[in-house]
Amino acid sequence: MNDQLSTAAKLFATAFALTAAAAAQTAPTFTKDVAPLFNKNCVNCHQPGEIAPMSLLTYEQARPWAKSIKAKVASGQMPPWHSVDPKGTFLNDRRMTDEEKSIITRWVDGGAPQGNPKDMPSAPKFVAGWEIGKPDLILSMAKPYTVPVSGTIDYQYFQIPSTFTEDKWIQKIEVRPGALSVVHHILLYAKDTAHPGHIFDAYKQLIPAPRNSSRKLTPEQMAQMEKRDPGVLIGMTAPGTNAMIFSPGVAMKIPAGATLTFQIHYTANGKTEVPDQSSVGIVFAKAQPEKELRNTAFLNPTLVLPAGVADVAVPTTIEFTEDSHITALVPHTHLRGKSWEYKLVFPDGHTQTALSVPTYDFNWQTLYVYTKPVAVPKGTRLEAIAHYDNSVNNKSNPDPTKEVHWGDQTWEEMQYTGIQYTVDGAKPGVPSPASAGGQ
Repeated sequence: MNDQLSTAAKLFATAFALTAAAAAQTAPTFTKDVAPLFNKNCVNCHQPGEIAPMSLLTYEQARPWAKSIKAKVASGQMPPWHSVDPKGTFLNDRRMTDEEKSIITRWVDGGAPQGNPKDMPSAPKFVAGWEIGKPDLILSMAKPYTVPVSGTIDYQYFQIPSTFTEDKWIQKIEVRPGALSVVHHILLYAKDTAHPGHIFDAYKQLIPAPRNSSRKLTPEQMAQMEKRDPGVLIGMTAPGTNAMIFSPGVAMKIPAGATLTFQIHYTANGKTEVPDQSSVGIVFAKAQPEKELRNTAFLNPTLVLPAGVADVAVPTTIEFTEDSHITALVPHTHLRGKSWEYKLVFPDGHTQTALSVPTYDFNWQTLYVYTKPVAVPKGTRLEAIAHYDNSVNNKSNPDPTKEVHWGDQTWEEMQYTGIQYTVDGAKPGVPSPASAGGQ
């Protein structure tokens, strides 16, 4: 009886080994199947010197992380993407297809084989760390800023004169942190110093009264916000968003003599002082564009989040004053933000979802770029509602016992939407009578 059991066990072990060997032979390989997926979806961040914690450019670099990669991809955590709008809605949609996820799963389950080195595709070419290729112009902070070892660091503002003697049209723009380890995000603004206060926005903002408080911004607070206004948002870098590359025939204007301002959010690493000298790279359009890309924002600074409340809705609305096309949106809150919903209400009353982000993640600030710009006739409203969790259920909540108001720091909150759009029939660089009146 024991001999029979021993023989059966040996046969089972042999069959298992043969099955495993066959599976390994039929499993996808890194060089032929997985590396192309990583090149397409991952290595923009997962390369030396970039924000990701490890590189995935080679088999030797990726193999130790195989099981973790499988888990992150299967759960949808990687590549990071939080909109649930249909695939194809956004040009920069990072989601893998079911087939792509299956390839990675089968590769890992098959032992994560390397495959034939001759099948390895060429790695993407990166130009000295620039996603946009070689910039025509690089502008940097005048001198480094030393980030202290610890403590809270107020947002820092660094002005950079552009020295442009004529209006410049921008085709590509990329903000580069000098020290990734301490820079959380950078917003880049341009202020038209020759025409201060000249507003080109083709919409008016409708800020509703707070639903949960009688709190209003005081005249002093409004004056302080205006004083700190560095101009129009023209670029940014944050986890999940960096280079802006505009479609052929579309470009963004930086006026002659404009002053550029970096608004930088630094986070101390708790170990050592770190110097940072961040930069912006610019590629100019070869000719004046057919359409001007307008890059701006709308927000609700009157938000109030009561202590301990798990779901607080904060709305804001803009109404377009000219026929326009929205090209991109970027929602932004801090650690209490949990979801966003954007709805278009057209003049005839019908509605359309513009963007749905049911699981917002502060760690990933994504610029959602439409594959096809969304037409918004004059009179169309864009309604944005952000939801917040200020309760103990929110593990990221800095302090659920505190009522929270608008503020720059991450323990405060924002309800902010970056928006890019073009105005139908408008001559690039020239505001029409409808838009010159402002918000």
